[in-house]
Amino acid sequence: MKLPNITILESDNKILREISKEVIFPLTKEEKQMIEDMITYLTMSQIEVEREKYNLRAGIGMSSVQVGILKRIFVIVEELDDGNFKNYVVINPKIKSMSEEMIYVGEGEGCLSINRPTEGIVPRHARVTVNAYDIEGNPYSLRVREDISICFQHEIDHLNGILFTDHIDSKNPFKNSDKMREI
Repeated sequence: MKLPNITILESDNKILREISKEVIFPLTKEEKQMIEDMITYLTMSQIEVEREKYNLRAGIGMSSVQVGILKRIFVIVEELDDGNFKNYVVINPKIKSMSEEMIYVGEGEGCLSINRPTEGIVPRHARVTVNAYDIEGNPYSLRVREDISICFQHEIDHLNGILFTDHIDSKNPFKNSDKMREI
């Protein structure tokens, strides 16, 4: 695998606070290449030898705004077991429904654009159903749960100019943790 030439924007970059635009199909060659590059980067970041070789931070999701492109596109690369991955390409997502049950990541959420430790919990829905389009412009609906649900919500936030740190109560970073389930 060859490391793609992409630069991930840091949290102080104003572009990350902008709302991404709907994608018009068919995708351009550049948009398809960006998706492929994001998938390759995320895959390599989860393979220990590649992560160490290229000094990568491990990541599971990335939105196009994080590489400076204000389009409603994100990808998630989920490691199913050692060396096997499931890729989600999500274009123009809309959350159709969400569970009432709330969860949070016990060790805290992370983000490739936020390169510092962050204390606090981010309330997320345990399950969400999302309507979106694939790379060919075909509509689909997908129900995701637990950690993948958190990833989807995190990336959709990016498309709306929201960082996960915006959800953390600065005065009480662990507020309402007793009303949610830790994963």
